[in-house]
Amino acid sequence: MPTAEGTTAYASIFLEFGLLLVGLGILARIAHALSISPVPLYLIAGLFFGEGGIVGIPASDLFVATIAELGVVLLLLLLGLEYSGQELVETARRQSSTGLVDLVLNSLPGVALALILGWGWIGALALGGVTYISSSGIISQVVRDLRWRRNPETAPVVSVLVLEDLVMAPYLPILTVLLTGTGLVTGLISVLTALVVVGVVLVIAVKGSVRFHRMLSPRDPVGLLLLVFGAAIAAAGLAGLVDFSPAVAAFLVGLLLTGEVAEVARRRLDPLRDVLAAVFFAYFGLAVNPGDLPGVLIPAILLAIVTIGTKFITGWFAARTVKGTTMGALRAGALLSARGEFSVVIAGLVAVSLVLPPEFQALVAAYVLITASAGPILARFVEPFAWWWQQRPPRKRRRLDA
Repeated sequence: MPTAEGTTAYASIFLEFGLLLVGLGILARIAHALSISPVPLYLIAGLFFGEGGIVGIPASDLFVATIAELGVVLLLLLLGLEYSGQELVETARRQSSTGLVDLVLNSLPGVALALILGWGWIGALALGGVTYISSSGIISQVVRDLRWRRNPETAPVVSVLVLEDLVMAPYLPILTVLLTGTGLVTGLISVLTALVVVGVVLVIAVKGSVRFHRMLSPRDPVGLLLLVFGAAIAAAGLAGLVDFSPAVAAFLVGLLLTGEVAEVARRRLDPLRDVLAAVFFAYFGLAVNPGDLPGVLIPAILLAIVTIGTKFITGWFAARTVKGTTMGALRAGALLSARGEFSVVIAGLVAVSLVLPPEFQALVAAYVLITASAGPILARFVEPFAWWWQQRPPRKRRRLDA
């Protein structure tokens, strides 16, 4: 039987968490009315509810932290459900040059700024990852909102996202090893484990998907939901025990499922994903003291401007692979500009390790806030620009294209 003191503690947790969800719900409605991504508003809510804000929910609260971790697991699980193993292998072959351009162009600005700020090579590796990885969650939402799914440049953009997620598989264990000061042998084991796991999952997904699907039935959606969600959480937990990224583990679980099974799982998990992902983004804001943001605002803005530009260059390379138009390249660049869940995951690893100063987390919060807002806005801006471009006289259009 719970004691009176325990009952009071539960009531306090429920009240704080309920207020957080109500606040996030209001912000989601505002974002929907404005036709923008709710992610930056969730980050603002975290700043508002955090220890430096008005309400003061502690970021160390185990309940909220657990819900936030479930959010990132679901984000990556549903991202994995979007692809098949065969598509992933074909993507890696077709878009390898674009993926290399993406990696070099977008990680270097973060690496350079970290070195300038005196954070060393660990800080450079961490901030380079933050600026490199685009937000799959925000991009998929913008594609749905703007009905760009059938655009020719959308497929190459998705291919770039898949390659970025594959890079994260060895990157996150390497970063974790460096942040925790683990020995060289242990670090090599962690990285090799990550690569072996990715390889095994790809082989199963490509060669054995039919046999694997016999274990699941889309005709029993409740059972399928429990099996898939449970498998993703268990895989994430097991990954954490062996110093592998829980988020990437959830992505690989989703990769194993294709066809009708994946569609039913996506349909069932979508609403839960949206709720938990909102808590995840807000939790990142909870851990940031708003008083730290003014000091990093100028470098965050400069970094955002540079890396939005490099993502537009990446978008041009991606659109070129399908002989896309200039407007297609602009749309691809606008989509890729937003950073989100993986950037926040990297900052979370840094925050737990205490290797880098608190300014790192504040810089990432400001940077994600800027790019997560700018990406959807830029995507909406290029549409009327594309219409204006199409209305121009053909002779002028040809001269400008040349």
